[in-house]
Amino acid sequence: MKKFLMAAVGGTLAGAVLTTQVAGPLLAQEGNRSTTVYQQLDLFGDVFERIRAQYVEDVEESELIEAAINGMLQSLDPHSSYLPPDDADAMRVQTRGSFGGLGIEVTQEEGFVKVVSPMDDTPADQAGVLAGDFITHVDGESLLGLTLDEAVDLMRGPIGSEIIITVVREGEDEPFDISIIRDTIKLTAATVRQQGEAVVIRITTFNDQTYPNVTEGFAEVVEEMGGMDNVEGVVLDLRNNPGGLLKQAIAVSDAFLEGGEIVSTRGRDPEESDRVNATPGDITEGKPLVVLINGGSASASEIVAGALQDHHRGVVVGTKSFGKGSVQTVMPLRGDGAMRLTTARYYTPSGRSIQALGVSPDIVVEQPIPSPSAEEDEEETNGRPPRTEADLRGSLNNDSLTEDEIRQIEEERAEAEAAAALRDEDFQLSYAVDLLHGLSTFGRE
Repeated sequence: MKKFLMAAVGGTLAGAVLTTQVAGPLLAQEGNRSTTVYQQLDLFGDVFERIRAQYVEDVEESELIEAAINGMLQSLDPHSSYLPPDDADAMRVQTRGSFGGLGIEVTQEEGFVKVVSPMDDTPADQAGVLAGDFITHVDGESLLGLTLDEAVDLMRGPIGSEIIITVVREGEDEPFDISIIRDTIKLTAATVRQQGEAVVIRITTFNDQTYPNVTEGFAEVVEEMGGMDNVEGVVLDLRNNPGGLLKQAIAVSDAFLEGGEIVSTRGRDPEESDRVNATPGDITEGKPLVVLINGGSASASEIVAGALQDHHRGVVVGTKSFGKGSVQTVMPLRGDGAMRLTTARYYTPSGRSIQALGVSPDIVVEQPIPSPSAEEDEEETNGRPPRTEADLRGSLNNDSLTEDEIRQIEEERAEAEAAAALRDEDFQLSYAVDLLHGLSTFGRE
């Protein structure tokens, strides 16, 4: 018994010694780390005081601190940043669907401002700015070396004022200038319309209005078409949609899915990972679905496209999307400012990350950009319609068809002509509508 007690005490002492040997260096490392952090903070204070006391001009202390905070956040990734009170207010307004500006979503790449996407029917869109354009100068001033926020500040100005941006575009030999008149941007998050026998849902952004716009607009158009029996399928147009609110992307995805995972987010802490599943109910009642994307489709748009693609719910058509697979959380700060911080990556239902890769379409369809000479040729061709037998004076009537049959042929011809016109106007959308028609016809008994 005495030997047993001695052995037990010896084991306890050995454990105590071992614990001290392991924990000691860890505690020392933690202490050293804390000391280093405090030393660096002291260094920051020294630099701040020297700038304030010895810089050649007087400086605003608040501006110095804001610049330091912004520099710290921007060193992390392109999407983390500090939002001063004015910017924070503007962002809150933007998520509600109305704000002032040019109407473009931008990021920074290789020191220049890159257009993620122009928003529909905004000054930038009407002026001809395209997704993928690089903005090198604003009113003749170079953007090289500026932060993204500084570049955006240069593009801001009074509503009604003119701004001239210099653009470098793939396929163009030389940079060129685009004149834009600043205006109030009023975004309709989503519009729904009939295109032939298809319903086209166009989503321009994901804000608080998106899901209601989609569901209410879809119900109205289907009713106008006489019910779902008269609908061949749905085109979900996400082109040039820069993203927005994650919850809205989830709601839109859920509208077309009967179940299964929509998206998962994984942060630094495994316990903060989250998965969101769809609830029963498909607003299209299982009709064929085509999803349109391009290089201006980013973030929330990619979540929707990726979810529908992984569940084989829709055929994705167009070109590769932008490739933004991270989630930003906006955190209010004292002084009415805010911090936009990347807190997680998101993954599609199959577990793939879209970050830097984007969503690859099932069918690649490029959108041709017509040249000015082609437009002139088209105007000359369309200036005078071709003459047919029916235009000749005294031509014979067709006696083999009834009036109803002739009317049906004329209606089908009008639909075909409308489809041909759509091909000239928007080739990708025309392809999607034709694909829906084929899928619908294939599925009929």
